[in-house]
Amino acid sequence: MDFVAHLTGTYDFPGGSALVNPYAFQNRAGGSARALLTRDGELAVYELTDLLAGEQAPAARFPLPWPGWRHGVHSVSPDRSFAVLSGQRSVRAVDADGTTRWTYEHGCWDQRVGHSHTGDEHQVCPGIESGSCRVSDDGALVWAHVVTPEEYEEVWVVLDARDGRELARLPLDSVASGSGHLSHPDGVHMGLSVGMGQDGVLVYWGRWDGTRLTVHQELNDGLDRILIDVHPGHPGFLTVEHYGNDLQLHALDGTVLAEADAPPAPDEEHPQWDWSCGFLDADAVLATTGVEYADGPEECGTWLLDGRTLEIRGRIAYPDGADPGEVRPLGDGSWLTYDGETGSVRRWTL
Repeated sequence: MDFVAHLTGTYDFPGGSALVNPYAFQNRAGGSARALLTRDGELAVYELTDLLAGEQAPAARFPLPWPGWRHGVHSVSPDRSFAVLSGQRSVRAVDADGTTRWTYEHGCWDQRVGHSHTGDEHQVCPGIESGSCRVSDDGALVWAHVVTPEEYEEVWVVLDARDGRELARLPLDSVASGSGHLSHPDGVHMGLSVGMGQDGVLVYWGRWDGTRLTVHQELNDGLDRILIDVHPGHPGFLTVEHYGNDLQLHALDGTVLAEADAPPAPDEEHPQWDWSCGFLDADAVLATTGVEYADGPEECGTWLLDGRTLEIRGRIAYPDGADPGEVRPLGDGSWLTYDGETGSVRRWTL
């Protein structure tokens, strides 16, 4: 059966296309989501409730300290008093006026072995590889995916948010093109998804108890699952297979709780899910097909799935008859799409 999408709002502001990226949002346990947009040399922080109410001015702005560096995934503290920025050769905590609180230096993400630097901290090397960082929901920790100065080894580190002191680290078997963090709604676990291009993906769930770092990495045998979203009500998370062959719902230890193949599509021998999916609310998942390789919106499909079994309930029909493509479910029963022709973001409900 079809479900009809109802347009509840249209929003126009610079950089809106980034809102369909799962790592543009920084969800907080027990709080509303935040959108973090990088533009014009700054990190702009929006409270999603304010943004959807029509407020176009960001709740906070943080200047980026590295002119020319356009990669990395950044984060902001729960009280918005400081941001933590993922640079090419360091992770840096800064105040809104640009004052540096602390710097955690690491190796250069440019993979050329032995290349030199001028000593200028603003120098940007040609490499496009990058890491990411995330402030914990209680503001006490910073989780960061970085590379060591020696041997170009990638590591996942836990830092003290007060001074950047390293508390723990986990060596990774990755050669990343980029990564992103997702905080679990339990306020304790942190997820990391490391993309390695055609070589696959690695997924980790970590917990720091003040003494010991515990990490689940059971999904990594096949190097083929992308961490997309976490369930708003129970300790489960959603992944899509690297090439879109299936969606899976997992327990924190990686156990597969449910699985869904993509629905049949005309002229497709092996239909595939896109990376555009997530929890619409506690009971439903929204996912798309055909977006990545579509010649137009008429070839795309948006689907409603059961949030616990991943059984396909039906297809979403839009008022104009054309599917807008990528979706970003917000977990409250609504979702966002981006209109590339008008540059506007739209919010929908069923």
